[in-house]
Amino acid sequence: MFRSSFLLFAILVISGNFLFAQKGMGKLYRIDRYKSIYLPLGKISFADKLVEYKVGLPAPIQKYRDSVQCLHEPNYKNYQTPNFISLGCGGSLTVEFTDNGFMNLPGDDLYLFEVGPSQEPAKVEISQNGIDWVYAGEIAGGKSSIDLSKAEIDDETVFYFLRITDLKDLCKSKSAGADIDAIGAINSVIKLTIDADVLFDVAKYDLKETAKLSIDSLIKFIKKVDKATILIQGHTDSDGDETSNMTLSENRCISVKDRLMEIFGTSSFYEFKIKAYGESKPRYPNDSEENKQQNRRVEITVLPPKDYYESLNQH
Repeated sequence: MFRSSFLLFAILVISGNFLFAQKGMGKLYRIDRYKSIYLPLGKISFADKLVEYKVGLPAPIQKYRDSVQCLHEPNYKNYQTPNFISLGCGGSLTVEFTDNGFMNLPGDDLYLFEVGPSQEPAKVEISQNGIDWVYAGEIAGGKSSIDLSKAEIDDETVFYFLRITDLKDLCKSKSAGADIDAIGAINSVIKLTIDADVLFDVAKYDLKETAKLSIDSLIKFIKKVDKATILIQGHTDSDGDETSNMTLSENRCISVKDRLMEIFGTSSFYEFKIKAYGESKPRYPNDSEENKQQNRRVEITVLPPKDYYESLNQH
């Protein structure tokens, strides 16, 4: 994940069932001889770190146990080539997305490239932190996509971890259990969060001169999408009264918005929106100076444009 003193984590939110114009990031991946699936962020859409592999019993033969084969872009060729991982009967696999996350947006949110001559059913769980897990759904037969809304998962949380567990349906082959080539996020997200103390003086909303450089450094992420809604959200700590904090966070959002519009101009390709939260959504309890600093923040989320949602409603 992207990290620095002012950039806490980065996610770019793009959704994948509508192919709106982009600058070469999106990519089609073949599912079978006749079908492909489109992932808007291309190669960075995939899980890229192995957390845990628990082989089931009976276990697959050794050549199908190379756990790193489930990472990055899919590269399945045929059943005899072991560039996928078999879970074994009842086995599980836990992976992490480190340069992106995923969340519940319109349409399917995840796609698991389950391969091989048999397509074994498996349970899918997701987590923000790798500790607390939420049931996301199942893959079975030829359907390997997951729509998080069907599991009643909220549309604000960003997830970074995924666990898949074989459901013991087919346990007799030499690659027993589900066979996984790759795990991709259709609704891949990159969220930009900046420490407000980097941007503003205490209780002020005019950008520091040095803050402009911090905002400018984020432009390369936004420009990866040709058309988007850019949502700017402002948060404060609990010092001061609630009304003043709401006004302060709103004015800070406007300052960041004005800077972005100064860079992008009045292009019709970007729509800017602001949302002030004041002290209402702290990341941590406001019981220490360190926690208060973490709560004073501005979040920039690049979302699909209005016509993206309109296109989904037409299908």
